[in-house]
Amino acid sequence: MRIAFIGLGRMGLPMAANLLRAGHEVAGFDLVAASLERHAANGGRAAASVADAVAGAEVVVTMLPAGKHVAALVPDILAAVHGAPLLIDSSTIDVETARHVAAQAAGRGVAMLDAPVSGGVGGATAGTLTFMVGGTEAGFARGLPVLQAMGKTIVLAGGPGAGQSAKICNNMILGISMIAVSEAFVLADRLGLDRQKLFDIASKSSGQCWSLTSYCPVPGPVPTSPANRGYLAGFAAALMLKDLSLAQQAAEAGGAATPLGAHAARIYQALVEAGEGDRDFSVTYEYLSDLYRAEAP
Repeated sequence: MRIAFIGLGRMGLPMAANLLRAGHEVAGFDLVAASLERHAANGGRAAASVADAVAGAEVVVTMLPAGKHVAALVPDILAAVHGAPLLIDSSTIDVETARHVAAQAAGRGVAMLDAPVSGGVGGATAGTLTFMVGGTEAGFARGLPVLQAMGKTIVLAGGPGAGQSAKICNNMILGISMIAVSEAFVLADRLGLDRQKLFDIASKSSGQCWSLTSYCPVPGPVPTSPANRGYLAGFAAALMLKDLSLAQQAAEAGGAATPLGAHAARIYQALVEAGEGDRDFSVTYEYLSDLYRAEAP
């Protein structure tokens, strides 16, 4: 299949590489020259522009930083494509923008899916991402083979915007639970409770959750967690703040009470302002530990 991939950043580049490994032809475009060079080294074609990338494409995948970038790019894509390729936006953006660009595409007779991901850079590299998809059943059927080349779990959540809705709800759970797990370990440290003992107990008890058992925020119990490599980002704290902010925006628009989500957003805002935005979001443990020491009499 001829695929255009716009946005070859930390997530997009390995996702495009998996499409290449699956045998697809991938024309990639990014504003960063080094990303284009790496895409070419992986066997893809480095396009000179968006129009060059999408020319002749059967599927166009976008992975961009924010809703404003998607809103600005989709009209350019629609103006440049020939026929009616499927558009798949895997950026994490606000629900309103996702629905707006899907309507724009539909007005041109082009199907569009909002398909944000969960799994971070590790999942993008391994091809084990979870795709939460919004769109029509027909569009989903067309996009499924492409998504399966990049992910392990692909779920049609509903109509346009439903993928983004699922993503921000999921990541609000994740952000809140990571803070809870981090706070528990900070308290355990103060009480003199061995971290491994707490992990062994909580991971088999009612405190069990993904933030504990798969992504434990303290060094030791889960060898593959970022805590064991200096919190090198699998999913940066700044990105968690972005997702929590999107959740709060949606909550305000929909009249939903999310007090813990709002508090989690404030904590990640403070963490980012403290210069931790590029580190993994599980650095909340280290941040809270330092915060206690700074405030202790």
